[in-house]
Amino acid sequence: MSQTVAAIRGVRARSVVVPLKRPVKNAFGVIDSGPLVLIDVETDQGVTGRTYIFAYSKLTLKPLSYLIEEIGRDLAGKPVAPFDLMKAMDAKFRLLGWQGLVGMAVSGLDMACWDVLGQLAGRPLVELLGGSAKPIKAYDSYGVVDPVADERALRRSLDQGFKGIKIKGGDGDAANDERVVKGVRALLGPDIALMIDFNQSLGPAEATRRIARLAPYDLHWIEEPVPQENLSGHANVRETSPTPIQAGENWWFPRGFAEAIAAGASDFIMPDVMKVGGVTGWLQVAGQADAASIPMSSHLFAEVSAHLLAVTPTAHWLEFLDFAGAILANPAEIVDGAVTARGPGLGIEWNEPAVAKYLVS
Repeated sequence: MSQTVAAIRGVRARSVVVPLKRPVKNAFGVIDSGPLVLIDVETDQGVTGRTYIFAYSKLTLKPLSYLIEEIGRDLAGKPVAPFDLMKAMDAKFRLLGWQGLVGMAVSGLDMACWDVLGQLAGRPLVELLGGSAKPIKAYDSYGVVDPVADERALRRSLDQGFKGIKIKGGDGDAANDERVVKGVRALLGPDIALMIDFNQSLGPAEATRRIARLAPYDLHWIEEPVPQENLSGHANVRETSPTPIQAGENWWFPRGFAEAIAAGASDFIMPDVMKVGGVTGWLQVAGQADAASIPMSSHLFAEVSAHLLAVTPTAHWLEFLDFAGAILANPAEIVDGAVTARGPGLGIEWNEPAVAKYLVS
């Protein structure tokens, strides 16, 4: 390992739209492809840090890529010191605000910088953070399903060893949600954790009614029943819910989680590493969760999350929803229903022929 601190030489962002093996339908539509921004942070020591972020929409690919490269120009020549860089970014964007594309860009750059440090050390990131690579239990994440039409896919998940399955709700009325949950529970049996995600589609009163209706089916959690910014609404739903409430994928940076935890908004939390401030932000939220004894899961980004959950004191579940496998040289693997971190760094390498195939200008 070099004794000289690496400095950032340049940042490259590329946009790709990759096919999904399994389209994801939710209460607001269907995600049938993965719009991703691939980030490369080049250093003066010949090491390139890599990660990707999920743009949600093809419309945001170009502005995200431009923003990442513009921020990268300001970072050129600075040491790869993620905590220092995050402090500088906080000062730079405090007046503008952290949410949205800025937060996604900053989080992505933070992840890539941590990848640099892991590569320079020749070790997986989890070891750099003081932990060790170990299997992290994962649940297979679905969109809206039909118990009959999707039976084969659901059984395939069980064959892979998944001990948890998440489905989407809220695209129809309460009777339809009950029909689906009842059918999936019957298919899975009593020993598999079944979660349902409403993607912020309900108001507090309707969420309370639906949760009560679904209570007999032993759901592991109800995810984002009401809009994410409605912390009091989440707290009110949680107060009477017989099922634990899960939220957090749309809360931004450690400050957002501090506010949500103080409001009693959720029984569980699941930060998105792209919105929580990358690795740096995740570590701070893991401390908050530990102090509050709140189980903490991940949202997307299985390759990165396997490192972070391994050093999260209240680690709960890793969400497996593969958006990036088509453009990775070594996609995340499910072994007995779990994902294990790989290195060096984040263990992310691009499949360049695939990147070229799915690249958008």
